[in-house]
Amino acid sequence: MKRVGLLGGTFDPPHTGHLLIAEEVRQALQLDEVWFIPSYQPPHKRHSGTQAELRMKMVEAAIEGNQYFSVNPVEVVREGKSYTVDTIRLLQKHHPDVEFYFIIGADMVEYLSKWHRIDELVELVQFVGVKRSHYPLETSYPVIEAEIPGMDVSSTLIRERIAAGISVRYLVPDSVINKIKEHQLYGAE
Repeated sequence: MKRVGLLGGTFDPPHTGHLLIAEEVRQALQLDEVWFIPSYQPPHKRHSGTQAELRMKMVEAAIEGNQYFSVNPVEVVREGKSYTVDTIRLLQKHHPDVEFYFIIGADMVEYLSKWHRIDELVELVQFVGVKRSHYPLETSYPVIEAEIPGMDVSSTLIRERIAAGISVRYLVPDSVINKIKEHQLYGAE
C-alpha cells in the first residue's frame, strides 16, 4: 500500500514551517507523498480571511519543485465546514490502496478529545503529532510522535508582519510572497 501523509490547514498563508513539518514527517515515517489539504472553512474558526481558491494557489506555489508534495482540493471542492472524519472517509473511498497518516501539530494533539467524531476518526487514520515548543504531546489517543527542528513561525505571525510592513523573507517561500503581493493580501503593497 502507498503511504501518504495528510497536512490540513487554512494555510493563510502557507509558510516554511508547514513545509518543514511535511518534509520531516515524510522522511521520518518513510511516506511516499504528503498531500496538503487546504480547508474551505475549518470548523474551529469563523472563517479564513482569504478565499479558499487563493489559499490553495499559495500552497501550490509553496510546494512547487518538491516531487513528494501535492495539493488535494477535497475540502475546497466540497465547500462548507470541513470535518476531518468526513475528509478521511472520502479520501479512503477514492484511494482504497492508500494508508493515510494525518499530521497535526502538538497544539492540536491536546484538543483531540474535542474533535468531531474522534473515536471513529482514530479508527480510520493514524495521527502523527509534531512536537512544538510549549506544547506537550499528551493524549490518550494513539498518536505517533515526530520530532522536527524547532521553527517558531505561524500564519498569524506572517500576516501581522506583512500588515506592519516587516519582511517575511525566509519565513515564506518567495513564490508565496509574490502571490501575496500580486493579490495585495494582509495589507501588502
